[in-house]
Amino acid sequence: VVYINLVANKTLEPNENDQRFIVDGWAAAKFDLDVPKFLIAAAATVEMLGGPKKAKIIIPSLTPEQIADALKSRGWEAEVVTKESMGAEMVDINPEGILKCVDGRGSDNTKLGGPKFPGGIYAIAHNRGVTSIDGLKEITKEVAIMGHVPSVHGDHSADMLGCGFFKLWLTGRFDDMGYSRPEFDADQGASAVKEAGGTIEMHHGSHNEQVVYINLVGGMTLEPNEDDQRFIVDGWAAAKFGLHIPKFLIAAAATVEMLGGPKNAKIIVP
Repeated sequence: VVYINLVANKTLEPNENDQRFIVDGWAAAKFDLDVPKFLIAAAATVEMLGGPKKAKIIIPSLTPEQIADALKSRGWEAEVVTKESMGAEMVDINPEGILKCVDGRGSDNTKLGGPKFPGGIYAIAHNRGVTSIDGLKEITKEVAIMGHVPSVHGDHSADMLGCGFFKLWLTGRFDDMGYSRPEFDADQGASAVKEAGGTIEMHHGSHNEQVVYINLVGGMTLEPNEDDQRFIVDGWAAAKFGLHIPKFLIAAAATVEMLGGPKNAKIIVP
C-alpha cells in the first residue's frame, strides 16, 4: 500500500515486516514544492517500479467548529453542544441494537441503541465506492464482526425503496459528487443484507424532522422519537469503520438537503 500523509508534522515509519510506501505530502508544501506535480511523480514512481496501485490518503481530523462552519457555508444553522446539555437523551451503544438509518420516523424496530448512518449500512458501501451485491454482503458481515447488528430499511408507502438515502443513490443524485450508482435495486439490496445475516427495518409515517444531530461522542447515540423527529448521524462510528469522514458528513448533509429536511444542525461533543 502507499500512504499519502497530509497531516502536518506527522509521519509513519517503515516496517520491513509489513512494508508500505510513505509519502508525506504536507512536507512538500513546507518546502514550497508544486504539490500536484510532486504527488503525480510519486504515483508514477510507484507504477514504474511495479509497486502497489493502492493508496490510503491520511487527512487531519475535522474539528466540531470546522464541521459547523462547513454547514453554515451551505446555508445551514449549526451550533456545537455538549453531551451534558443533552441530558438523559444520550445513551450508551447497545451491541444488540441495529446499525440503522438516520431516519427520524417511527418503525417496527425494537433493537434499540445502535449507531445511525444514512441508509444504515448503505452509507458504508456508498462511502467506500462498493456497488456490488457481493460487496454489500461483505459489509453486512463486517458490521456484525465489529459488534453491531447490520440493517437497511424500507417504509409503509414505498416498501424497500422507502429509504430516501438509497433512493437518491440509486437514481443518480450523488453522481455529481463522484459516487457510482449501486448495481442492485432496493429489493435486491435488502435480500442480500438479510441473506448475509442482517436485519430489515420498516418505517411508518411521514417525515417531520426538525433538527439534525451530528454526534461525535464515542460509544453513544440518541434514539429516534416519532413524536419529536430528528435526524441522528453518529459521526464517531464512521471513523470506527474507517470511512472518509469529510465525504461521509458532506453526503449526510446533501441527503438532508435533497430530501427537503431541516438545515439546522447540532454537533454533539464530549
